[in-house]
Amino acid sequence: MSTSDAPSGHRVQIEYCTQCRWLPRAAWLAQELLTTFETELTELSLAPGTGGVFVVRVDGDVVWDRKQQGFPEPTAVKRLVRDRVAPGRALGHSDRP
Repeated sequence: MSTSDAPSGHRVQIEYCTQCRWLPRAAWLAQELLTTFETELTELSLAPGTGGVFVVRVDGDVVWDRKQQGFPEPTAVKRLVRDRVAPGRALGHSDRP
């Protein structure tokens, strides 16, 4: 595949702890992100992990790490993802403090 054939969207990964049973939380956040950024994302994956991990990555870069920042509110993650995939785009009620 040449670079001109490559998808132009972004990839999000949510890595979650299977030992902690955080799959429902990860799946819910995935649904929120896919609904909000359906035209900007080409992929959203859920990656099982262990050791209390809950990390959100955009194009391989960590935008949220539970071990450093606690569990995210969906609006906080949406803002961080938006800043990477659609800068300047309004998020409606999610933009309100």
